[in-house]
Amino acid sequence: MLAPERRRRSDLVAAAVIVVVVVLGLAVVWLRSDAHGTTDTVATTPLPQTDTATAVPTALTELWRAQSPVTRSPIVTGAAVVTGDGGTVEGHDPTTGDVAWSYQRDRALCDVTDAWNTAVAIYSDDRGCSQVTELDGATGMRKAQRTSDADAAVRTTDDGTYLTSRGDTRMELWRSDLVRTLEYGRVDAPVNPNSQPRTGCTLLSSASNSSRVAVLERCPGEDAARLTMLNPAPKDAQQPEVYGSSVVAALTGPEGKIDGATVLVASGDRVALAIPASPGEPARVAIFDGTAQQLSEFDLPDAVAGPGPFPNDDTVVKAASVFAWWTGTATVALGLGDLSPVWSLPSALGPGAVMAGKLLVPVPDGIAVLDPGTGSPGSTIPVDRAGYTGMVGIAVVGDVVVEQRGETVVALSAPQSPAAGE
Repeated sequence: MLAPERRRRSDLVAAAVIVVVVVLGLAVVWLRSDAHGTTDTVATTPLPQTDTATAVPTALTELWRAQSPVTRSPIVTGAAVVTGDGGTVEGHDPTTGDVAWSYQRDRALCDVTDAWNTAVAIYSDDRGCSQVTELDGATGMRKAQRTSDADAAVRTTDDGTYLTSRGDTRMELWRSDLVRTLEYGRVDAPVNPNSQPRTGCTLLSSASNSSRVAVLERCPGEDAARLTMLNPAPKDAQQPEVYGSSVVAALTGPEGKIDGATVLVASGDRVALAIPASPGEPARVAIFDGTAQQLSEFDLPDAVAGPGPFPNDDTVVKAASVFAWWTGTATVALGLGDLSPVWSLPSALGPGAVMAGKLLVPVPDGIAVLDPGTGSPGSTIPVDRAGYTGMVGIAVVGDVVVEQRGETVVALSAPQSPAAGE
């Protein structure tokens, strides 16, 4: 009669030990998991989608400002102004600056951008800038997520269809659910050996649209940078489909290779490449076809080209019938069709943004209002930047104009008229 009792007691002890082990195991998993280091505060009331502005203001006054050292130009989703600082992404009410939602992790934030009316945040881990989360622009609710191999630093660009994440050695394209459509460059553990067309190359710059990806890369043993044209969504994301690739002769120069070129924009099956000045040659824009063969080139005056290499991040925006490109010292409009230069505005501080059918371009004393198609100037809206003279990125959300000045985002709007009786 004692044996069953002993067995029951021993069974209970064993069961208790198992429970303790399971609890401890779950605790370890929790402490090491991404969820443990994440604080997600969604909006209690979704931010409303802003209406499109119907007129450009004649004056602007500051509404609010916030720090956003992770971004280079203002990030807006149509409902929120998004900032990135440390490991935190915040969605601000455009008119008040109040934080409506936030997403925070105990990891470094590599980049944050806007795409598909959402905010996309990229965080680092031991695989590089590999952990990606898509956040609803109005509420901050988590949508799609992904992880993959990446470089230690990446830059993201959105073409309206695909989002590109590019580092020095590796590039990926994602569609709106963050499913990868293309992997290019370094592959640590390829499923299919020799799936990449080249190895050991440094990726310098890129641009994409719904039918083409153009990447400028420096490959071992070649005299100059190489331009490669790719399918953004091949049948197998791990096997790039190359439409054409060529070493850019214009980058060799009369006295050796020329560095500092950058891909500006891909439009249809054409791509524009900015080539800096070299001994005996002016700075210019070269146009290539969908197989990476050069079609034409256009010289840039010194006042437009500036003295040094062209910047290659956040320098081109689509503005009605043109692409507005900031050279570092001027804004140049490139035609949507042939990508040839149409007009230029010297002494600009950034590419600008469209508001009510006009192109707003930051200039030293304010914001110049231009006709996008012709460059014909209208008024200049005065803006006091308190001595700041660096690049100014501009975005528009409703009637609010948002500037990024270095690490600071500043929201501006037309002064409010006093209420009756005040």
